Amino acid sequence: MTAAATRYRAANFLSSVNMLEQLPPDTGQEVAFAGRSNAGKSNALNLLTGQHQLARVSKTPGRTQMINFFQVEAERYLVDLPGYGYARVPEAIRRHWGALLERYLRERMALRGLLLLMDIRHPLTELDQRLLDCCVARALPAHLLLTKADKLSRGAAKSVLQQVQKTLYSDYPQATAQLFSAQNGQGIDEAHQRLDEWLGY
Repeated sequence: MTAAATRYRAANFLSSVNMLEQLPPDTGQEVAFAGRSNAGKSNALNLLTGQHQLARVSKTPGRTQMINFFQVEAERYLVDLPGYGYARVPEAIRRHWGALLERYLRERMALRGLLLLMDIRHPLTELDQRLLDCCVARALPAHLLLTKADKLSRGAAKSVLQQVQKTLYSDYPQATAQLFSAQNGQGIDEAHQRLDEWLGY
């Protein structure tokens, strides 16, 4: 097991918040996980921490309805943001999440980077791009995990990655991308490396 894999196994649940006023003190270093409700965010978080149930995996997309904080060690946190884009969520709640996400991304000083998860079969949706726009507005680095890469052939997955990287290069130069699969562990070392970099390990 790599040093990074061992390190993130120590992550434990700290708190859930539904309003900015409830956020823990804005100190230390945080990396946030974001993505559409069906992008496999909880699976990725569990895989990267080596814990099966750190983030609850639900068969119903849109279950992460609060900002969940997990502490890796003192002053270092992983933050699970509400999944977005799920149609069955009432409009008022959708608007609340949207405003909460946007303000968190724009104002949180402890935030060092955003891991943005996208299903490799549906990358860079309009909502994904809005999140990347928030990152651009405050020069926040983003790293895209193109999840479910095992669903495509190796050649097809590589082709999607190249297309996404081309778009990022022209529109979001502070963002990078990689292939990822919670099913077979593809890309886990690269993702750990990015977490280490942002959390100052």
